[in-house]
Order: sequence, then structure tokens, then C-alpha cells
Amino acid sequence: MNKLMINRIFSILMFLGIFACSSATLLAAEDFSERMVPEPPGIKVERWVENLEIPWSLVFLPNNRALVSERPGRIRLIENGNLREEPYVILEVTHIGEGGLMGLALHPNYPEEPYLYAMHTIQGATGLVNRIILLRDQGNRAVFERVIFDNIPGGRNHNGGRIAFGPDGMLYATTGETFQGELAQDLNSWGGKILRLTPDGKIPDDNPFPGSPVYSYGHRNPQGLAWHPETGDLFSSEHGPSGEQGWRGHDEINLITPGGNYGWPIEIGIHQNPTFIGPIVFWQNSTPPAGMTFFRNNLFVASLRSQVLLRIILEIEDGDYQVKEIERWFASDSSTGLLGRLRDVVEGSDGNLYLLTSNRDGRGRPRPGDDTIWRLIFP
Repeated sequence: MNKLMINRIFSILMFLGIFACSSATLLAAEDFSERMVPEPPGIKVERWVENLEIPWSLVFLPNNRALVSERPGRIRLIENGNLREEPYVILEVTHIGEGGLMGLALHPNYPEEPYLYAMHTIQGATGLVNRIILLRDQGNRAVFERVIFDNIPGGRNHNGGRIAFGPDGMLYATTGETFQGELAQDLNSWGGKILRLTPDGKIPDDNPFPGSPVYSYGHRNPQGLAWHPETGDLFSSEHGPSGEQGWRGHDEINLITPGGNYGWPIEIGIHQNPTFIGPIVFWQNSTPPAGMTFFRNNLFVASLRSQVLLRIILEIEDGDYQVKEIERWFASDSSTGLLGRLRDVVEGSDGNLYLLTSNRDGRGRPRPGDDTIWRLIFP
């Protein structure tokens, strides 16, 4: 029986309450080679939009339009590659540290259902919290509709923040543990998790833990979501430790199993405890992965500190996901990339890739025109 089938059987058993977590296995996570590709052959790189302030998420609309979130609280409208000066909407957010306006997602039935979802940080009654809100699109602007999910732990750091609709029509959200590692193992907390909600913000009946939005747990600071185009399996990117318990590095790409426990803060890397699910990829040195997407059967991942676009060449052999090679685009060494810090990578409606820089977030070195959305034109 192949391992992908085993993963799915474990998922079914967890839905039935037979297992509390999965012990699915993959290939050894370090068994791959990497190489620098400073100038990807055949790829034309052009500046698409510039002079943004810490862009975080990009979604494409019909008719050559797109929306981009800026972490201080603005959503901007792009028409035919031109950034409108007047914001599409300004939201009251608490922009502190890594908090503020983060992920965007369009309703899966847009424009028939003219709704945009956003995740952001706000000052709650007892401290910082993150929430997911619903906005109604009105053409060149949007209006606030309602909060659909609230009281996700928030902090100066580790807010997660990525939201996306899966092929099942459900809304997924990544949440960080706000540097409180114990939250990641607490099923009564929404921190350090991947959450799964209906488009109305309710809890789906088929979630792995009845009555809970938790889809997977034991995460530190997951930043990206992407579904494999052939299998529909969910992958997530996650930032590894930056000094906790003496650990550093170990940034991860995970294959997500419903109800699975990914080990943080008890274990990192290849787990010794079989109740924890290990990553399909981890890096010993810091390679903090952010937004990601499957494109032309490869997994592309934006990376912040290492300033590269990762191209992860995945194949399925005998039912296993195999990492054949990883390319680090737009860099010739391990410390400086040509484009700087990269927050998100998105496939556009024109069939090309779009990269969001994060050089004005206080940790980068802004280049002229930053922050920028770059368009990668593929042959």
C-alpha cells in the first residue's frame, strides 16, 4: 500500500475518532540537492507595480484587475498594471511588528458572490488578536460587511496570516503561536494551527475535530498554503525557530494531514515521536518560506531572509512525494538576493507568476521603487 493512500486512510480514521493524530511518513526531508539560479533561463523579469508599503497578499479579479494588501491597513486596486492612487479600502488595523493587514482571498463564486476576505491584527479587549473579515466589492472600492471569525491569538510576531479557499470550497487560514509555543499543542486555542471554515465562517461538519475549526496543529508560524494540482493534497510553509530552546533554522514545507500534529514546540525536523508528522522539506539554515503556489507542476515558494524564490521540483513515485531538486532563483549566494525579501508568489490570470517584495518591513534594504510586485514572464 503506498504512502499517499496510507495518509488518506489515517485521515479517515481520525475523522472517525480512532486516532488523535497521524504518523504518516514521507521520504527523509533532507534528501535533496539545491543549486543557485541567479538568472532563470528563458524567464523575463519586469517591474509590474512599485512604491507599495509592505505588500502581503495579491489576488486577481476579472478584466485585468487585481487587489494587493499593504500591512499598514490598505487594500489597493490595480487596473491593467496601473496602481490606483485612492485605496480600494482602508481598514483599522494594529500595525505592530509582523501584525497588521495580511492575507486576502476571493469568494470562490466571485463575482456572483462579490466578497473579499481579509485577515488582520487588531487591539482586542485583552490584547492583540487576529480576525477574518468579509468585505463587499463595489467596483472601485469595498465596504466592510462583517467579522466572520474572531479571537485568533495575535502578537508582535508569529501571526500566520495566510488565507485561501481550497478545492473543497472551504476557507483555510494559517495562524501563528505568537511566540507562545504551548498554544500550538492546545486544541482549545486557535494559535499555531491551520483552520478550516465555511465561507460564512462556520465550522464544517467534516472537520477532523468535531465542533472545532482546527484542521492541523503543532505549527509555529505557517505562512503559505497551496494544493497539489493532481492530488488535491494541501501543502504549507512554516518558519522554524529563531532561538527557542537553542534551536535555529529548520524552516519547513509540510504535507498537511487533517487532524495532524506537526510537533511544535516539542520536536522539529525529522521527528522521533511517531505521533508527530515530519516535514517533506526542512532546511538546517534559515530559509523562512512565505507564500507559495503550484505552477507548471512545481512548487514555487517566496522566501524572506534568504531572498530567493524557491522552485521545488516534486514528483510522485510509487505513491510517495519525492523532492528531486530545489532551485534558488535570483541569488548567487546564501545571503543576498537580487530582488530582496519576498513575501508572496501568485499565478496571475495571464499565466505568469507575480512576486511581492517585503523590503520596507524593517528587516530589508529597500531598493528604488520598493516595495514592488515583479512579473515573471514564462516562455
